[in-house]
Amino acid sequence: MGWPVIEKPRGLAGPAPNLADYAAARAGFSWEAARRELDGLPGGAGLNIAHEAVDRHAAGPRREHLALRWLGADGRVEDFSYGRLAALSNRFANALQALGVRRGERVFVLTGRIPALYIAALGSWKAGAVFCPLFSAFGPEPILARMGIGDARVLVTTAPQYRLKIAGLRERLPGLRHVLLAGARDEASALPGTLDFQAALDGAADTFTIAPTEPEDWALLHFTSGTTGRPKGAIHVHGAVLVHHLTGRYALDLHPDDVFWCTADPGWVTGTSYGIIAPLCSGVTSIVDQDEFDAERWYHILAAQRVNVWYTAPTAIRMLMKVGTEAVRGHDLASLRFLASVGEPLNPEAVVWGNEAFGRPFHDNWWQTETGGIMIANYAAMPIKPGSMGRPLPGVEAAIVRHRDGGLEVVDAPDTQGELALRPGWPSMFRGYLNEDERYRRCFADGWYLTGDLARRDADGYYWFVGRADDVIKSAGHLIGPFEVESALMEHPAVAEAGVIGVPEPVAGEVVKAFVVLRPGVVQDEALRRGLLGFARKRLGAVAPREIDFRAALPKTRSGKIMRRLLKARELGLPEGDLSTLEEDERR
Repeated sequence: MGWPVIEKPRGLAGPAPNLADYAAARAGFSWEAARRELDGLPGGAGLNIAHEAVDRHAAGPRREHLALRWLGADGRVEDFSYGRLAALSNRFANALQALGVRRGERVFVLTGRIPALYIAALGSWKAGAVFCPLFSAFGPEPILARMGIGDARVLVTTAPQYRLKIAGLRERLPGLRHVLLAGARDEASALPGTLDFQAALDGAADTFTIAPTEPEDWALLHFTSGTTGRPKGAIHVHGAVLVHHLTGRYALDLHPDDVFWCTADPGWVTGTSYGIIAPLCSGVTSIVDQDEFDAERWYHILAAQRVNVWYTAPTAIRMLMKVGTEAVRGHDLASLRFLASVGEPLNPEAVVWGNEAFGRPFHDNWWQTETGGIMIANYAAMPIKPGSMGRPLPGVEAAIVRHRDGGLEVVDAPDTQGELALRPGWPSMFRGYLNEDERYRRCFADGWYLTGDLARRDADGYYWFVGRADDVIKSAGHLIGPFEVESALMEHPAVAEAGVIGVPEPVAGEVVKAFVVLRPGVVQDEALRRGLLGFARKRLGAVAPREIDFRAALPKTRSGKIMRRLLKARELGLPEGDLSTLEEDERR
């Protein structure tokens, strides 16, 4: 179906949107002007993420403003003002220097969402080290691969993580000099070769002078998995903070007195860029929840913490949709002003459901580990076209391109499918894949960064995701984007989730096959299967699925993306490739 445009809600309390006039902002934009909105290191000594995130606030009137409120899984609450966060990160920077950590060396962190993670990130940037977050649910082999590629020098983790996953790996990581254990005190004394994180902080001074830091100095190493082979280490620099700051204001509409909640784990790029850097740069209060997803807990946090801006993932939204709108009732969510989503394309029915459940739609946006920050977004002051990624950030030039005659052709005609490309030059663009220069060079051609995502742009300049280039189904001359088929299936009231692949067929080349997870209480039978096939044919015609299989769950990455390539590998008996980011629940 064609979803109606959702206009900006009228009459809602709250500040005016930061990006009120999109056309004017794009026309008058320059990265030089955006740089002047940041502080810079004292004396013109460069640009450092930690200075922009905490120190500049701690040195001014926002020193006592609440920066982070940590909600423990056991009910504990701990508050960190900007001043306190600056002092603790200073202590960690001093501790790193005392351990002999040099500029550019990698500090890995393998913890859940605990305060030590945030202190370690900020302190690493102050010390000139490179922060490398790891997702805490990774098993030993994915951890070994990433720490080996990244040449880890320091690891911050917890005693349980160390015992289960690290202790047996130490001899295979000869460059790992120091392991600091956060959490329970005195655990390090029982584990040879480790240090106590808190003791290291307590023994360090709470003042620290950040050394001159150039915008091109390395700051972050984020790992992203390919369909096969080793994970790739995407390098990001301190200059990326310009994009984090700008997108916090424009794409997430953050205002100084906001309470912000990004539900992503910092083990993924979203949880670092928008769970740490962007909100702190904006001087807002961030909520950090240690616990895992639970609908009732989430609604309680939104209400009790008076959250204004909420950034979450499509998988979480679909899980909330499963529970139903009744679960929202009884919670005072009047403080919510802006809802946003990222991680994979947001199905249009989820955008509309946000309006039904919260009185506000979810604003989808698009970016990648490689882009470092949001590139395309649905902004607060703009109408939303459900299912669209939105329009490019001011300062970002996007296009739809096609490969032709050994080069690239920019497609000007609206609603024409091609590969989404970006003009290099935005500050958060990755600077390389660690130790894989040729792989990095293949990402660029004819003056464009090639995203690997197929998309189209409509006549109003909104971009629409079609699918990953390697996910697109070629059937009887049609190029079929799985996301469109999945979205159509999810319009059926029985369907909670859908994953779509192409399977070989002698005549058509490929035909569409769908894997469907049903809503709770729905009975799975042949009549429902036939009904779903007919439902899809009415909406999609020739590109509708020929087959539907029911599944209890779909394979997903831990960040919530449906792993279509794994569905296809299992269907066709092909090698499954890198499974390090697969959710544990789906493996059972």
